[in-house]
Amino acid sequence: MFSEKKDKKIMEPSASQNRINEGTHLKGDIVSSGFFRIDGKVEGSISNPSKVVLGKTGVIIGKLTCENADIEGKFEGNLDVSGTLTLKASAHIEGEVIVGKLAVEPGAIFNASCLMKGSEKEKTAQISASVSKDGEPAKSQNHPFDRAQRIQKSKSEQQN
Repeated sequence: MFSEKKDKKIMEPSASQNRINEGTHLKGDIVSSGFFRIDGKVEGSISNPSKVVLGKTGVIIGKLTCENADIEGKFEGNLDVSGTLTLKASAHIEGEVIVGKLAVEPGAIFNASCLMKGSEKEKTAQISASVSKDGEPAKSQNHPFDRAQRIQKSKSEQQN
């Protein structure tokens, strides 16, 4: 009735897990192919085709590129997640985010510009970031929600 053989098809994070523990501070670039958990501080870029978990005490300052991410700690910089980004209630995000799917728990702080993969804005952003014929970067079009433009407009109105 009971078998001695147990199927272990579920990938356990501990089997191929990389971990930066609390109290550890790394400066530099990290490239990994396995599951990554960060409870310490990392300054630099992290490139991982798998999942990254940023614990409550974890801090990343720089760039993170991965498939999926669960964030409980603090992140500052550029975040590029091709799959799902999950922000827990204790998460604090500052910077620029490009994501496939986004899940945010109540209480998370999300002070970032966010672009969803596959959206029309992403395509427009890629086109506007292209280079013109004379080697100059192409100028982006005016957007009604552009903060810099609104500030400039309000200053010119105050002067009149």
